Amino acid sequence: MTTRKPLIVVVGPTAVGKTATSIQLAQHFNGEIISGDSMQVYRDMDIGTAKITPEEMEDVPHHLIDIINPQDSFSVADFQSAANTAIHKIYEKGRIPFIVGGTGLYVNAVLYNYDFSEKGEDTAFRERLEQYAEENGNEALHSQLKDIDPESYQELHPNNRRRVIRTLEVYHLTGKPLRSDKEENRSSSYDFYVIGLTMDRDKLYERINLRVEQMIQDGLIEEVKKLTNEGFASVQSMQAIGYKEITPYILGDCSKEEAIDNLKQNSRRFAKRQLTWFRNKMDIEWFDMTDDREEKIEEIILYLEGKLF
Repeated sequence: MTTRKPLIVVVGPTAVGKTATSIQLAQHFNGEIISGDSMQVYRDMDIGTAKITPEEMEDVPHHLIDIINPQDSFSVADFQSAANTAIHKIYEKGRIPFIVGGTGLYVNAVLYNYDFSEKGEDTAFRERLEQYAEENGNEALHSQLKDIDPESYQELHPNNRRRVIRTLEVYHLTGKPLRSDKEENRSSSYDFYVIGLTMDRDKLYERINLRVEQMIQDGLIEEVKKLTNEGFASVQSMQAIGYKEITPYILGDCSKEEAIDNLKQNSRRFAKRQLTWFRNKMDIEWFDMTDDREEKIEEIILYLEGKLF
């Protein structure tokens, strides 16, 4: 019999309904929720990240939300450390931790004990890459990954310059792709169960489009304008979907309609990438949430009860 403690994970593409589903599951299983989203850690970035509101939490404690400022860096290693700390605090209360989110690499880093400590660094090499990106653009820098680390090339957005540079630096230091050694380590400190939420593509895309329109109504443009006025237009966190599309409108480089259309399109593409990643990289029990969500939640509860008790 395993002595490892249970950890429940809920993943899926943007707008599939992870937030509402996880609240019901956490209430049923006496759980607390750890955000598994790489953007919800940032303060003052609420609407564009679809951050849960205090009312939506329904008194379920949440962790790793609003813990750093927009200009701060936050790596997958930082997430791994913070999530493990939160998990053990939840265990101390006699409750079950849930990781809920759409950033698959962050979740896997916690599940499989990815080791980020032995890669080292080469400051001069990083500086050369920064200079190269300034002179040639993020796309040109990103293209350097194509042959040496095709997995990261597919996964990383060209505008995520910091992660692209770090991935190139790791290859420079080790001669191996960033996760070649991690894939070999499939051990875990936890007895975990991964629930995946999926949905008919047309319905999911419709939900994404409606979510974007709701974000605009809720004040996304004003949120981005405030961050831009505070000098954050070029920081890494503002390269995330929800912000990088609206910033050009704030700066007068495109129309409001173009910005909103770009946000809808990029969000749909992101959902497609998320599903591909989850299906290729994680062992998941999938539940189709297209119809009768409450019935599906009951199915998930029965599945988890069969695993936990």
